[in-house]
Amino acid sequence: MGKPVALYYSMLKYQPENRQRLENLFTVLELPDPSHDAPEILAQVELLFAPLGYRVDAAKMDAAPRLRVIASNTTGHPHIDVDEAKRRGIGVACLKFAQDFLRTVTPTAELTWGLLIALSRNILPGHQAALNGQWDRRPFGAPAMLSSMSLGIVGLGRLGSMVARYGLVFGMKVRYFDPFDVPHVEGTERMDSLESLVAVSDAVTIHIPHEPQNEGMFNAELFARFKRGAWLINTARGELLDWNALQAALESGQLAGAALDVFEGEFVPGFAQRFPTHPFLDYVRAHPNVILTPHIGGSTVDAWRRTEAHTLDMALALLGLTEETR
Repeated sequence: MGKPVALYYSMLKYQPENRQRLENLFTVLELPDPSHDAPEILAQVELLFAPLGYRVDAAKMDAAPRLRVIASNTTGHPHIDVDEAKRRGIGVACLKFAQDFLRTVTPTAELTWGLLIALSRNILPGHQAALNGQWDRRPFGAPAMLSSMSLGIVGLGRLGSMVARYGLVFGMKVRYFDPFDVPHVEGTERMDSLESLVAVSDAVTIHIPHEPQNEGMFNAELFARFKRGAWLINTARGELLDWNALQAALESGQLAGAALDVFEGEFVPGFAQRFPTHPFLDYVRAHPNVILTPHIGGSTVDAWRRTEAHTLDMALALLGLTEETR
């Protein structure tokens, strides 16, 4: 029996050992990204990789009649019509369905703290001043020690729980809001609403998925409820923010600063070409109270290696295969 056919996209940039494993297990067809799909290629595919920003919907499934598994090493699946796949008997190997495994993957929670410390302690402007030959600590004093600040966590899921525990270690007062019945983290306080949480938090971190119903939920009305001079950290999804309202809150001093590892529309094809002209960048270039990083939350080599490998494990299981059967 021949190897199953997999369609892999080079934009995914799998680590070399996982890329080689894919070659060992499958007959691999490779394209730069899904915009290069062709009917004659899709017609052969049994395992389809699904990059964020490219929909795998009923039409694409129709074009791939041999499709058995869709694979995505992501923690969400807004780009995959999971219900339609289930209706057709197509498996979905997505890390959203591997929560026990994901609890061992920590870099996004770690980056949240790196961003909060860098932002509140003025590390980047202080570094730039030193490079410019200025050795004076006074302009870069933080407003408070972490241990005398309160932390508000939006979403106490996998990442929110990690961030909460780190906050307790720093000696912070940790509160959270989550509309779902999630396990409580000892030492934290649950708030009744998002509005009540932001009103008492010196720093607010976001750890919820992007869904159509929560797009732009951090809007002008909510920013007005924030404790004046608070910090905002977003390592979740850019679509959760109203970016015009965010800039207005920064300009008015309602927010002291923001650290953002995500951006609106970053998974829409062509984003990299449009990003340099986004109007929010003009504000960031002119103000030291915003840190912007290109979605590096999960970007450690060991995390890439492990999440890719686990996605392949899930795909093999859904295909009913093992390493030994190949």
